[in-house]
Amino acid sequence: MGSKTILVADDETHILNVVSLKLKNAGFRVITARDGQEAFELALQENPDLLITDHNMPRMTGLELCQKLRQDARFDHMPAIMLSARGFQLDENDTAAGGIRRMLSKPFSPRELLAAVDQVLAAA
Repeated sequence: MGSKTILVADDETHILNVVSLKLKNAGFRVITARDGQEAFELALQENPDLLITDHNMPRMTGLELCQKLRQDARFDHMPAIMLSARGFQLDENDTAAGGIRRMLSKPFSPRELLAAVDQVLAAA
């Protein structure tokens, strides 16, 4: 599964760096964005297999990003993993509409992230 492309969007540099490094070390191709709008533009160019996005970002939230991507037929089946502050929950309708398959609360362990990525990609 390591040949898959993953788009990681987070406005926190240290999260972006740690997540990218762990995914690259696991053999994935990783592209990164620092806000929702940049992530949207990169998704259109790169057509990733999976999106990992923070919920709270400038210019477009992670939820808005997921919902906007789902309006494009190319991303109809692309799964997403949402990163959020501890205790934050999304409505089931929002997660379904955005293709969000997993929610991970910060802080999370790299092992937990890799397990979620493998599980979501296996089910895609």
